[in-house]
Amino acid sequence: MRQTDFGQVANSYARSREDIPVTLMDSLLLRNIFFAGKKVADIGAGTGGLTRKIAMRKADLVGVDPSLALLEQAKAFNQTKNFTIPFLHGTAEATGLGDSQYDVVTVMRAWHWFDREKAMLEVKRILKRGGTLIVIDSGFLSDMAAVEKTFEVLAKYVAGGLKPAGSKAESKQRINGFPVEWFAEWQKNGFELRDFYKLNYTVSFTKEEWIQRVESISWLADLEETVQNQALAELVDLLPDEERYVIPHECNVCILRVVE
Repeated sequence: MRQTDFGQVANSYARSREDIPVTLMDSLLLRNIFFAGKKVADIGAGTGGLTRKIAMRKADLVGVDPSLALLEQAKAFNQTKNFTIPFLHGTAEATGLGDSQYDVVTVMRAWHWFDREKAMLEVKRILKRGGTLIVIDSGFLSDMAAVEKTFEVLAKYVAGGLKPAGSKAESKQRINGFPVEWFAEWQKNGFELRDFYKLNYTVSFTKEEWIQRVESISWLADLEETVQNQALAELVDLLPDEERYVIPHECNVCILRVVE
């Protein structure tokens, strides 16, 4: 599977990927997921949006990502937001982390980019016995005029149409955004599903912020820079200059436990 290089849109990614619902951490706490004092590895950490939220819960954690450009943005946030989180260069398939060291592994908006069989082996290697894997996905929904107009523009520029990202495009059926195949894979590889739920939330954008959010998505990240700019310019002309765009989002969470 071809990997999308988010490094070329790292600035927009950093500015627009902080839209994690405030209810996410509370929802995990209600399900007895405690981060305080736990060793946590956030895999596919990107610019560290989730990593920082976990750090605020007093976890001993590390962020890992294959993109040096995104890691630089994450480290810059350490400086501006007064964090000391170590961000390491590595992949989900080869994190470079020690064996059986972590209580929890988190993955947000990234599982569909992994070689899943290899990633599951790596997650089991670094987790302690009975450790927890939390896979999270989130994104905006399409039932708003601004989103529909955005899709109309992007469809003109993306060859083959606006397919789901990464391995999601290979799935015949999804449940709350997760391909059904993943559940069978997790079970086969010794990950027991403990909980699976959905959170609905909204994010308010200015027009400029919405354009930055669109610039960070994989459909545009895969395009040549000149084509990206052309698509974004058309979108700027098409969208009205409203005071705010209030866009509905959905966050889906799977909590899994190693049983082997």
